[in-house]
Amino acid sequence: MTIYLFNTRLALIFSLGVLLIFNSVGAHAQEDMVFKTVVIDAGHGGKDPGAIGKISREKDIVLNVALKVGKYIEENLPDVNVVYTRSKDVFVPLNKRAEIANKNKADLFISIHANAISTPKIYGAETFVLGLHRTKENLEVAKLENSVIVLEEDYTTTYEGFDPNSAESYIIFELMQNIHIDQSIYMASLVQNQFKQRVGRRDRGVKQAGFLVLRQAAMPSVLVELGFLTNQTEEKFIASEKGQTYMASAIFRAVRDYKNEFDDKSKMADIMEKVQAEAKPVISYRIQIASSRKAIKEGTQVYKKFDEVWMFQEDDRFKYTTKCSSDYGEILNDLLFVKEKVGDAFVIAFKDDKRISVPEARRMQQQQN
Repeated sequence: MTIYLFNTRLALIFSLGVLLIFNSVGAHAQEDMVFKTVVIDAGHGGKDPGAIGKISREKDIVLNVALKVGKYIEENLPDVNVVYTRSKDVFVPLNKRAEIANKNKADLFISIHANAISTPKIYGAETFVLGLHRTKENLEVAKLENSVIVLEEDYTTTYEGFDPNSAESYIIFELMQNIHIDQSIYMASLVQNQFKQRVGRRDRGVKQAGFLVLRQAAMPSVLVELGFLTNQTEEKFIASEKGQTYMASAIFRAVRDYKNEFDDKSKMADIMEKVQAEAKPVISYRIQIASSRKAIKEGTQVYKKFDEVWMFQEDDRFKYTTKCSSDYGEILNDLLFVKEKVGDAFVIAFKDDKRISVPEARRMQQQQN
């Protein structure tokens, strides 16, 4: 049985083989180091408004949040140097943002954004690291954020012919290996945990995609999507002073926890050992909506019915699912709506990247709790 899934942990495992080549260099470079500098990047700005909602613009929201994050760090972690890629409403090219982080020898790069999508019902916070876009949705997010380069002069030369709207251009990210991917994923998971546990936001998870702003950063880097301006309720929250304060506070706490881990165990291998030792099996539920001996072409059949569709291969069949949740009750609620479009849809379960029975998944969750 072969299963192709969309879990960032799969990408992490895949990267470990390459990381071994760099371990001796990376470990010695970080040995006896402490966390000194964080670069905070407020996405878009100036002539680039980013996503536009009914009552707000992305560039304004993310700048407010970025400045709040920096203020929290300066007040509570006085030994950490905070550098902004922009502290006012100005346009900064994508390659210059990473350049600022590299010149300041940052220990961490955080790029803050807000999302938009054609379906207003979609909402939630997610954090990206540089890597392969495992789903069409991740690719679309990357395309949206990368499209800003067309506002730059001679962008085809600067970015070596990269076309933000061409899927073929993203092949370069399949050839790149980010030696900081494990720390980036760790930082991203801290951010998402804070969003979920402290702010009560819907957790859309840690994901990978080809973001130009992260490509040239020579340190652990994450791109945070605060939420969707296309969802009316979520836009009101992240556009409000209260919402921005909560989101900034969550990002700050993630930075604080990351710094503590960095200072205590600067070696990348030590961080990975702790994460692996404490990791519990990841149980998730999805709704199967189709099964076929031949792959279904994107844009047809189930792809036309649902905005989120994932495929995995099991034995000799291609199987298609929609919705994803670690909460069994939530997935059952989603099933009611899915059945309105696909009457024979049903719930399936996964342990990490392996298909298991739903009863087994529920037993494992009960044991974890």
